[in-house]
Amino acid sequence: MKSLHVSTASFAAALVYLSATAAQASAPELDPVVVVADRTPTPISRTGQSVTVLDAADIQSSQAIGVAEVLQTTPGATFARTGGPGQPTSVFIRGADSDHTLVLIDGVEMDDPSQPAGNFDFANLLVGDIDRIEILRGAHSTLWGSQAIGGVVNIETAAPTTTLQAQSQAEGGSFGTGSFKLGVSGAHGPVSIRLAGGYFTTDGIPAFDAKQGGTGDNAYRNTGVSGRLDYQIARDVSLDLRGYYTTAWVSLDGYDTPTGAFGFDGEYGKSTQYVGYGGLHFGLFQGALQNLVALQYVDTDRHLYDPHLSAETFYGFGETTRLEYQGDLKLAPGHEAVFGAAHAHSTLTTDSPAYDAVLSPVTAHANQDSLYGQIRSAVAPGLNLEAGLRYDDQQAYGGHVTGQVSGVKSLNAGTTLIRASFGQGFKAPSLYQLFSPYGPLSQHLPALRPEYSNSWDLGLEQHWLDQTLTASATYFGRATRDLITFSGYPGVYANVGRAAAEGMELQTLWRPSDAFSISANYTYDEARDVTDRKPLARRPKNAANVAVSYVWPVKLSTTLALRYSGRAHDSGYDAGFNTIPILLKAYSVVDIRAAYPLSERLEVFGRVENLLNQHYETAYPYGAPGRGGFIGVRSRF
Repeated sequence: MKSLHVSTASFAAALVYLSATAAQASAPELDPVVVVADRTPTPISRTGQSVTVLDAADIQSSQAIGVAEVLQTTPGATFARTGGPGQPTSVFIRGADSDHTLVLIDGVEMDDPSQPAGNFDFANLLVGDIDRIEILRGAHSTLWGSQAIGGVVNIETAAPTTTLQAQSQAEGGSFGTGSFKLGVSGAHGPVSIRLAGGYFTTDGIPAFDAKQGGTGDNAYRNTGVSGRLDYQIARDVSLDLRGYYTTAWVSLDGYDTPTGAFGFDGEYGKSTQYVGYGGLHFGLFQGALQNLVALQYVDTDRHLYDPHLSAETFYGFGETTRLEYQGDLKLAPGHEAVFGAAHAHSTLTTDSPAYDAVLSPVTAHANQDSLYGQIRSAVAPGLNLEAGLRYDDQQAYGGHVTGQVSGVKSLNAGTTLIRASFGQGFKAPSLYQLFSPYGPLSQHLPALRPEYSNSWDLGLEQHWLDQTLTASATYFGRATRDLITFSGYPGVYANVGRAAAEGMELQTLWRPSDAFSISANYTYDEARDVTDRKPLARRPKNAANVAVSYVWPVKLSTTLALRYSGRAHDSGYDAGFNTIPILLKAYSVVDIRAAYPLSERLEVFGRVENLLNQHYETAYPYGAPGRGGFIGVRSRF
């Protein structure tokens, strides 16, 4: 990695001096349990992986509407969005491509064959009924399979409660924004149920940046419902059923205006997503072996329309069905094995009817079978090691093996932790990349090769003053080869190069009392295309977050938050539609948030986003919201 500039090093040192780690704005548990690192509940002090945990209090205090906005406050994570809420949104972890981030919602892998790269679009993922988020950084295909090259985002919704409870929230504010959500849960005998739903609407902002010439606001609407049922069949046997449904409508900007210019022309998109899950949990050998047999189903339908054309401009129907077994075996005290097998079947149907001389939809499918195993062992006092292997047999590409190792050493009675990990990633080409009109197979060209990645990190975490002051630093790197991107000539997807990322993450948290806390994190991430030595698009080299929170004696809680993003590179087109490089300027955004309890069951809250009305772009030539004020009320009963 190139040496850091003096200004960068000074800024990083200032953050450490300010308080020196948590990605959260509020104090985390001293040793939270995580699932994403090992596919089984594990105290974070016993895993060598780099993980951030956001609990319900963190998510609620952020007052964020979308999950992408929550993720960007954590180390190593940035996002780019082509306009305001509802516009296509990509999340980058440690500079990896957006399709290299695997998203899990209550254990369901949210891959999307209807997307060109099979990636998950964060545009429609609102906070809703989410209760916990775990962010695992680095390549972890061994346990989580394809797409886990850059990292894994594990999302858990609120679980059913043993007593009848309900929570509601309503909010309104700038840009014609309004939202409402409601959750109800309870239990009767061995059955516990939770039902939740939400609605969000906004008039939006011009997706095409107003300073670039954008005029019309791009509205967005999102409706989601979810349900969860847990049935305790016997003492060590339970059934877990879950279902989710989301539908969204969004106004889009495009090039198909009557004048041929880019801008507001009435284009819009519709999408629906259905998610189903059924899991049977049972124990054997007096609980020494815990088993899970699960069936997952994800169906995503996307449609794009231009009112100036007689037919829809695009549709994509993607489905994935996955059958999986996982076992968790306690070998001996301090020694545990996780192993499993999975079969996944994906299908894609896509076309652009408005541009077809003759309707010619593309339909394709693929199967993948996987075996994986990992052992976690306390090999010595204060030393835990993990090692695992995975074998994937992909229908078109045969067998591939990936592995990972990690370890954590606890020193000074647990106040010092040293972590290290190495992981490999493997991602087969998506169905769209292979079989769409832009795929090599549709043009009788050689098939694409899978993408491969090696990732490593080394971290130090230190606690002082009875856990009230914490600091950590993590040095990381990744190398990826055979990247798949769209090549302008001959106009198909192709393996065009290699990419690398190297950098450092610093985190800090100082909480001298229950009423006051200062948290900060800083990421230096040099992500570049090794082939042409250019920075990867839309990924800032420097990013930082600072939050100062205080609960006043009158029980008013306040937070002042600063988010900084350094310069990033992008591309655009000149008058002759030739590609030209674009430099996205650095920016700082200041938010203020407050909440006040009117009673034990009723609370009012509000925030001002982008207090200084900073103009910025995360993607060219698309705008971002200016200053906005929002106020709401939440209750529980």
